[in-house]
Amino acid sequence: MFAPFLVIDSATSLPADAAGRVVIGGSHCGVYAAYLAARAGVRAVILNDAGIGRDRAGIAGLGYLADLGIAAATVAGRTARIGDGADCASRGVISHANGLAVDLGCRPGQSAAAAAQCLARAAAPHRAPPRALEARHRIDGPWGSSVDVWALDSVSLARPGDRGAILVTGSHGGLLGGDPASALKVDAFAVLYNDATGGIDGAGFARLPVLDRRGIAAATVDAMRARIGDGRSTCEDGVLTRLNAAAASLGARVGMTAREFVALAAEAKRRSTA
Repeated sequence: MFAPFLVIDSATSLPADAAGRVVIGGSHCGVYAAYLAARAGVRAVILNDAGIGRDRAGIAGLGYLADLGIAAATVAGRTARIGDGADCASRGVISHANGLAVDLGCRPGQSAAAAAQCLARAAAPHRAPPRALEARHRIDGPWGSSVDVWALDSVSLARPGDRGAILVTGSHGGLLGGDPASALKVDAFAVLYNDATGGIDGAGFARLPVLDRRGIAAATVDAMRARIGDGRSTCEDGVLTRLNAAAASLGARVGMTAREFVALAAEAKRRSTA
């Protein structure tokens, strides 16, 4: 059914043969995901709107891609699971499109498959994206240098050295293609995600129980309070909406700010290594 198109779970895993192709992906359509699609040289792309969220961050990539001459659209997060490219391709309903996509016949209310057929007529892009802004930042606080706390615009930026760290990410809380191994590639001490407003099947929270089984404290923040795809916004603006048992055991609670959660986790980490 999807042979003419490339279906992927995350813009962070675009293969070399994505260049010149129409991509249907499970990622949110924030600027960082859009940058990755543009860097891969896609012809056009359909991503998930992640419930749109604060400052319309879930669809901010549409304008970014339009400026690079790339047609793009989003499916509504209430119609297809975020992080699941196949579900976006099979169940997704278009919610937004940039002007280039509209000119090709892409419209809200279309199925993702029908929209992809329209986008197949797009011209190949001729402009490379500007270099990405720094997407990994150390977060300072009263814990000092005794605990590593990092804000990551994408959880894909986690490194082996982040084992035991506290990671505050802009990524959605959905599993990629439903794969438990995609929850987090390092054994961090604690991690925060954006809930992408929950979405269909509660996909925006799917990483939490998986990380519980690994003993990693994990929670999501409200997409209407913190910009998806922006780790520093998660840290400064985030308010917890859901947490796993490991996070609750630290004293975390729904309604707590992300800063409070980080301080709580940092103190627990400091005590565990004292």
